[in-house]
Amino acid sequence: MPEDIELGHETYPMVLVQIPMYNEKEVLQLSIGAACRLIWPLERLIVQVLDDSTNQTIKGLVNTECAKWESQGVNIKCERRDNRNGYKAGALKQGMKHNYVKLCSYVVIFDTDFQPEPDYLQRSVPFLVHNPEVALVQARWRFST
Repeated sequence: MPEDIELGHETYPMVLVQIPMYNEKEVLQLSIGAACRLIWPLERLIVQVLDDSTNQTIKGLVNTECAKWESQGVNIKCERRDNRNGYKAGALKQGMKHNYVKLCSYVVIFDTDFQPEPDYLQRSVPFLVHNPEVALVQARWRFST
């Protein structure tokens, strides 16, 4: 994204990163951490953890991980539903209903076992910004082991 001395990071579009999860004890720290380590101005990024976990221990771990990143300046939201209607797709749909989402021009969805490279947004968002006829970018990915 082009730097503008007067506008600062205002030239960067707001990006929402959604991470839907359900009782993902093994990878929750990795996935939340990877999303929070994305190279993008913090004031132009919202990380939304959509936690449908039913296990109270795992809910606590998600809360702890989100609080850790929030204390480091990341705008992270942990959203929970009282049902699992639609499973992950339902969580994503419900996540889009929050008022703060209206601030975002782009939405990125990462499954919990996906850890993007830190420069993922730097490589993908400009492509969308400069090609308004394109609605979706799919990147190569690999699962964690």
